[in-house]
Amino acid sequence: MTNGILLEARDLSKSFGALKVLHEVSFSVGAGEVLGIVGPNGAGKTTLFNLISGDTRVDGGTLMFDGQQLVGQPPHRRCKIGIGRTYQIPRPYVGMTTFENLLVAAFFGSNEKQADSYARCAGILRACELSDKANRSAASLTLLDRKRLELARALASSPKLLLLDEIAGGLTDEEGKALVTLIRRIRDSGVTIVWIEHVLHALLAVADRMMVLNFGEKIAEGVPSDVIKSPEVRRVYMGVEA
Repeated sequence: MTNGILLEARDLSKSFGALKVLHEVSFSVGAGEVLGIVGPNGAGKTTLFNLISGDTRVDGGTLMFDGQQLVGQPPHRRCKIGIGRTYQIPRPYVGMTTFENLLVAAFFGSNEKQADSYARCAGILRACELSDKANRSAASLTLLDRKRLELARALASSPKLLLLDEIAGGLTDEEGKALVTLIRRIRDSGVTIVWIEHVLHALLAVADRMMVLNFGEKIAEGVPSDVIKSPEVRRVYMGVEA
């Protein structure tokens, strides 16, 4: 890690055929920081996560994580060096219990011995309010608990950087508040977070900085309260004329 920067992207680009999804996007995230990312549908937000996690190949630019070049490294290697993520639609291993989902993530995603992962995974279940569902099939969980499991499983890999993709979507106000409280605890434990979210009040409750994407380009970045007042951001994201 250099100068406290954990993740750094420079001129990151991705196209699918003739469609440019990301065009020379640059940003950095400091260790222990929470960066919120917003933008309309199709802005390139999830594609950006896919480039960081290795689910999608980078076309141009560089990605540095903790002093290492990410471009060219496979997803499992990125997980091993400390990048965890959730997906917009939860993807539990439905044939396993809640606890088994975490054990798989801990065993394959972290560098600890299998025997050492049991107590840590039990602690993560408690933190994510899933202890009473540890032995339930993941297929039987509610949407809120599936989102909690998605988050818990990412934490089980012992990430330095956690990528959250619209984890508050579809939740009630009370469920959203509970989720925000949990994410604050994760932040306070020292995990760096990059969070894509359409539920702005949830994001504003946690984020230190905010970045706005539109049609694959960065149009704003800075303190959240300043960013959401930007006439350009209000126009493209909130549909409000400047």
